[in-house]
Amino acid sequence: MENIGHTEFTFNSEDFERVRKLIHARAGISLADSKQNLVYSRLSRRIRKLGMRGFTQYLDFLERSHGEEWTEFTNALTTNLTSFFREAHHFDILREHLLSQPAGKIRLWSAASSTGEEPYSMAITACEAFNSECPPVEIIATDLDTQVLEKAARGVYSIDRIAGLSKERQKKHFMKGGGPNAGQCRVKEHLRRMVTFRQLNLLAPSWHIEGQFSAIFCRNVMIYFDKDTQYRVIAKLVRHLNPDGLLFAGHSESFFHAADLVRSCGKTVYRPVQNMKEAS
Repeated sequence: MENIGHTEFTFNSEDFERVRKLIHARAGISLADSKQNLVYSRLSRRIRKLGMRGFTQYLDFLERSHGEEWTEFTNALTTNLTSFFREAHHFDILREHLLSQPAGKIRLWSAASSTGEEPYSMAITACEAFNSECPPVEIIATDLDTQVLEKAARGVYSIDRIAGLSKERQKKHFMKGGGPNAGQCRVKEHLRRMVTFRQLNLLAPSWHIEGQFSAIFCRNVMIYFDKDTQYRVIAKLVRHLNPDGLLFAGHSESFFHAADLVRSCGKTVYRPVQNMKEAS
């Protein structure tokens, strides 16, 4: 097999196909041909760290392993691009939705929470909607990548990550560091109390997520799944939505192939179809 343009480690089309099959089986991610350089860059770091000779040895080792290296492999190939109040119109819609809910605890789920900017933005929205640092809202935030979950739970970011927020939001919800922590900020405790982080693979047979939610954010993750996988995941998400719940998708995602499960409300927001058939 021809080497795909790399010199330190041999990386041929057979290696790339093995990686594609492994990550699809593990996380449902469909890697395009254009991702060859990304795969080489990300996995060569693991090969180097483990002191291995190349991709064949690494992939053989991976297929024989049962735990930790699968996590490292998946983390390496998972892209985590996010920001506070990304796709800001979604949070305006969430605010109005929160105010329309009956009295009592409101549950929200960030199903691809990455480094935490999304669930913390949901928490800020709840505080503003109810004009309280203790709104009747709890947020479950999940992700496949354990490394980004650890960062999210710490709630510490470089100061430039909140530069796009208003001065009022910065002051109310973040503490800016000084001395050795200059250039960093931390999410304030009232937001962190609202969010519970946990690891979850959307392709797992069971999710260990209990109860229903008033809204689920599952944005910019479906684009990595093929249509059949998307349908199965949407079907399971909808089962966790209240009848009047909202499912938020990414700006480039469309769920029209799941019209028997959800209907569009516009602006990549969906509601569950009532009396939908059970989907496997």
